[in-house]
Amino acid sequence: MKLSRVLGSVGVVSAAALALVACGKSSNNNAGAKDAKKFKETTPVKEVKKGGTLSYAEETDTPFTGIFNNELSTSAIDSDVAQFGNESLFDTDDSYKINSKGPATFKLDRKAKTITIEVKKGVKWSDGKQVNAKDVEYEYEVMANKGTKSQRYTASLQNIVGVTEYHDGKAKTISGIDMPDGANGRKVVIHFKEMKPGMLQSGNGYFLETASPYHQLKNIPFNKLESSDAVRKNPLFFGPYKISKIVRGQSITWVPNKYYWRGKPNLNKITVSVISQNSASQAIKSHKFDVTGVINSQWQQVKNTKGVNFVAKIPLQYGYMGFKVGKWQNGKNVMDPKAKMNNKSLRQAMAYAMNIDAVTKRYTQGLSFRIPTLIPAQFGKYFDKNVKGYSYNLKKANQLLDKAGYKKKGTYRVQPNGKPLTIRLAAMTGSSTAEPIVRNYIQQWKKIGLNVKLTGGRLIEFNSFYDKVEHDSKDVDVFLAAWSLSSEPSPNDLYNEQAPFNFTRFVTKKNTQLLKEMDSQKSFNTQYRVDKFHEWQKYMNDEAYVVPTTNAYSISAVNSKITGFSLKPSDANSLWYKVGYAK
Repeated sequence: MKLSRVLGSVGVVSAAALALVACGKSSNNNAGAKDAKKFKETTPVKEVKKGGTLSYAEETDTPFTGIFNNELSTSAIDSDVAQFGNESLFDTDDSYKINSKGPATFKLDRKAKTITIEVKKGVKWSDGKQVNAKDVEYEYEVMANKGTKSQRYTASLQNIVGVTEYHDGKAKTISGIDMPDGANGRKVVIHFKEMKPGMLQSGNGYFLETASPYHQLKNIPFNKLESSDAVRKNPLFFGPYKISKIVRGQSITWVPNKYYWRGKPNLNKITVSVISQNSASQAIKSHKFDVTGVINSQWQQVKNTKGVNFVAKIPLQYGYMGFKVGKWQNGKNVMDPKAKMNNKSLRQAMAYAMNIDAVTKRYTQGLSFRIPTLIPAQFGKYFDKNVKGYSYNLKKANQLLDKAGYKKKGTYRVQPNGKPLTIRLAAMTGSSTAEPIVRNYIQQWKKIGLNVKLTGGRLIEFNSFYDKVEHDSKDVDVFLAAWSLSSEPSPNDLYNEQAPFNFTRFVTKKNTQLLKEMDSQKSFNTQYRVDKFHEWQKYMNDEAYVVPTTNAYSISAVNSKITGFSLKPSDANSLWYKVGYAK
């Protein structure tokens, strides 16, 4: 699973998506849901002309970190600003199945337990060098070398022969990655301990779909890669555009990569500029940018803007509430049985106190919506429609706390041992609705006698938020976050014992067993795999270590003079090659 941390608002959708308050009646509060039925995934197809500059707005209330290497970056914001040059090795169809139409061909041999990747001749880095076998192999070294501290080093990737030995310093190379034509050839054969049912899907997490420019990075120590100019200031890409200028954290100018393998892209220049979420609606109405994400709470303000096409889809993302119950130690998640939030009744009660349905109607007119499980509905039969999640129920929340021994002493409840209970909540900054909503959210918990206080007394900037969450800060008991998911449904790299992304740090025998079963040899039988996915969703819903909250339509306002813009999976890898101005 290729994963990225995203804003608590699930990307550029409204921060109100995480807001859970009691709302009064609101007129026209389902207008957005009605509008959503009219959305298209592509702009109208028109004949394209060469040339022109496209301006792209990156809505975020924090500067982008500017880590332009796929194995070192974990931020969806960085991924978004890098998309114009950062092409995957593989194209896919609209079901995210890998094909051989992209920069590299792909062949899976289940009997031999191998995948063969061959980079096509003419696929070149933006400095003119052919992308070769060593560039593909080196990507695995960046991911697995201890010096980089890459969070992409997961249990799933340790299924590659020799990766663990390389990571542990017992081998200088990864024995399971062969380059049959040598480092300067274009073919790589990857050997696996066992084959997995998701390997034909993009984003499966069992092998990497990108490459790193070895000739540029080879002399930089692994522990200095992330801070190096080659990664931060002068990165190389083999996609349609290359960087010509960076104003750190604020803007990037892209120009055509003259060595691009598909041909010359249509635009002369793309400028990416960071703007605050609060100014997004005004930017759309004043046509300041050619592509601007719509903040869903601002939909009514922009929906009638002339001269733009609104393009939208429901992305593979979700917002969630996580409960800290342990720490990351020695390369794995270690649970603390005595952790404050390691009480199922307490977790479930907090979930029942959330009034998500009322909030999404009030603040996003139905463009955001409550989700019941940690497997998005876009994954079809893998999604268990029988799991209903936690709908608003204060009575049930109070009953759970009473039964579990959280007795009221005045306004607030105390722990079953009689000690005071203060729950520290970490939440991110976002659009103008973020703070009042989270404050109201805290009021909801007060109604059931829980004393919830914001970590640091305020909402936290994106990078600082994840720094606290990833390093298991003592002043975080509960946190509101979000994931941008990959296109293979397995949740293994988010929630297993060795997953750095398992930020709650929960580990149970049952969870470990179910995750192994859903990605086992038996799961080549689709129905068996579906059954295990359903069993896991029921289990996770009951345990409530991670409670899904919302997803939302992701809407872009695109200048009506632009053609070729598409949100279809099959167009994703060649998108910016095709985008241009209509004749």
